[in-house]
Amino acid sequence: MPRLSVLSEVQRQMLQFFPCMEADGAPWSPLSKPLNQATAAIVTTAGLHLRDDKPFNRDHPGGESTYRVIPSDSDAANIVQSHFSIGFDRTAIYRDINITFPMDRVRELAERGVIGSVAPNHYSFMGALRDCTVVAEQTGPEVAQRLKAEGVDLVLLTPT
Repeated sequence: MPRLSVLSEVQRQMLQFFPCMEADGAPWSPLSKPLNQATAAIVTTAGLHLRDDKPFNRDHPGGESTYRVIPSDSDAANIVQSHFSIGFDRTAIYRDINITFPMDRVRELAERGVIGSVAPNHYSFMGALRDCTVVAEQTGPEVAQRLKAEGVDLVLLTPT
């Protein structure tokens, strides 16, 4: 297990005082139907969006808390990333979007009958937020309502 003592003073201070939200319980709901009848969607924090959509705002204090809708029938070549955190290597995502946004794998699961169907839309947020309050109180619940209205039974959450 890595120890903070091997980090620089700046890195150590950042990690020790980074604001972290704590949930009151486990964010879990049991699946209410057999998997092969469930509709699945992807929600990611990879800062993905359609090429002609508005990029995530790099200058928003604390990080941008909005989301982007990615129709499930989108072509992978039309999905780009505007995530601006320096905390990860984007090389693999540039080579294959399925690394962090497994849309082709979810389609394959539906085609093989493992899941019932793919939802009409997937959703993308910006990760590496310093303040998650807006996502927790506004945009997250808004996406949850959209997913529910779209008949989604199962959500695959993927980080950056």
